[in-house]
Amino acid sequence: MIDESQMKIDTTPSFDVHQTETSRLDQVDFSNLDFGRVFSDHMFVMDYEDNLWQRGSVEPYGPFAMSPASMVFHYGQAIFEGMKAYRSSDGTVSLFRPGKNIERFNISARRMCMPEVPEDIFMESLAALVKLDEAWVPDGEEASLYIRPFMIATDSFVGVRASDKYTFSIFTCPVDAYYKGSVKVKVERHFTRATPGGTGYAKAAGNYAGSLYPSQLARKEGYDQLIWTDAQTHEHIEESGTMNAMFVIDGKLVSPQTSDTILNGVTRDSVITLANDLGIEVEIRKITVNELESGLKSGSVTEAFGVGTAATIKSIELIGIDGVNYTLSKAEEDKENTVAFKLSNELDGIRRGRIEDRHGWNIPV
Repeated sequence: MIDESQMKIDTTPSFDVHQTETSRLDQVDFSNLDFGRVFSDHMFVMDYEDNLWQRGSVEPYGPFAMSPASMVFHYGQAIFEGMKAYRSSDGTVSLFRPGKNIERFNISARRMCMPEVPEDIFMESLAALVKLDEAWVPDGEEASLYIRPFMIATDSFVGVRASDKYTFSIFTCPVDAYYKGSVKVKVERHFTRATPGGTGYAKAAGNYAGSLYPSQLARKEGYDQLIWTDAQTHEHIEESGTMNAMFVIDGKLVSPQTSDTILNGVTRDSVITLANDLGIEVEIRKITVNELESGLKSGSVTEAFGVGTAATIKSIELIGIDGVNYTLSKAEEDKENTVAFKLSNELDGIRRGRIEDRHGWNIPV
């Protein structure tokens, strides 16, 4: 396990750096960023073959040339991470808890029969890339530099086995808020995101592909996202769309225990730590749909929100259960006294240097 508090960054790379001759920076309207549509000038690329990681390089952002027989297209060996860099109030740039993402990336790699990326190379490439494209890190209230490391199988072979060749890459993009305002969600009681023994705890691309159809159906019904339930009974709350789910029940912050069907979120871990710091009672346990519905009816459930790298902390204003919609109005009526607001304010303050980084989560580049 990576010790975040001892993490240091060497910005002298042990790989090649090929800098773009023409930056696209002046073509970007940083006051109007569409999440995931604008990409920075450079990317990191490193190949795996002959049972070894080859020398990587930073290259100008651009397309890959791949064989149609590349195994990723046919057997789905693909994993990714999502992390962010933030511009602090003094203008400096820091990565937020990169060690946790590196650790989880390699957990995903093991589950998907892919080679692990050495932690020092991963960190070095992150630092070099963000440092080179530091001017791309925006400084708006909800803005950040989103960082997408990923790995794909590249062996040209049509047959069901693990690939012998892989490409590891990182690109970045300046982003604003993932969601504008609070969200409406539906508790999903038929479709399944993950099953016991499956890949739910890994950030495998196929997990997200399987979620698209039920999410599309939910949007047609007027919801923004789903709250997933367990595959065996559909009676227990798991995740909220692409986020970990959290609820305030009788004044306590309650969240499902992570498992092989629930992603171990970095933002989730950060929020739980900060809740304990702020004296908010935390319960990590199973939550049934019946408990949630009963609490929404009685008023004991006062808040619901999702937490994740892309969305950070996003309040839920409405939950649909078996055709009945329940509204959570406190988030709008008394926003600054909500648990979600207090946690969001604390987390954002730490990431942007306004509040002491008492846990050593920010890694300057």
